[in-house]
Amino acid sequence: MRCSESRFGAVILAAGLGSRFGRAPKMLASYAGRPMVRRVAEAALGSSVGAVVAVLGAHADAVRAALAGLDLTLVDNPDPGAGLSASLRLGLAALPPEVEAAVVLLGDMPRIGPAHVDALIAAYAGAAPRPCAVVPVSGGRRGNPVLLDLRRLADDLATLSGDRGAGQILKGRDDVLEWPADPAVAFDVDTPEALDG
Repeated sequence: MRCSESRFGAVILAAGLGSRFGRAPKMLASYAGRPMVRRVAEAALGSSVGAVVAVLGAHADAVRAALAGLDLTLVDNPDPGAGLSASLRLGLAALPPEVEAAVVLLGDMPRIGPAHVDALIAAYAGAAPRPCAVVPVSGGRRGNPVLLDLRRLADDLATLSGDRGAGQILKGRDDVLEWPADPAVAFDVDTPEALDG
């Protein structure tokens, strides 16, 4: 049994169409012998978060099968074409009410491990004053996953729209903590060629 912290949750965004990847479902592409989305889910489950929610949309049945046997909540986005923001809102709404902060992971970032998630939580818990978000930075660029303080960002998160995540509401805020991270936080898979990168 894993040790979990109920104040923290995780949301995995895996509903996208993945149109740049081609006809095959991107989330199911194999990376180091396992579907990308399963690697991301295992990273969240291997961390200290309590609840883990995965948001499915395009290719939902196949992605659900790839996640079979894992201790997570699956939520369907009925309109994955509406963009990332809709999936984010659905995932956050499915977390238990005691969750104060959530780590948002992208299903196409297979190099993320439990240590990345736990480092974001540790940075957040150890910061004074408490930040509204913890964002990893590698090579001078912000990456993913990100940790969001759900209480401080509730109003802003409710207004998100389009195919963008929380990055748009974090720009310009002075209470975002940037955490120095390794290049895994900047590696996502948009094309089959990226799997070899």
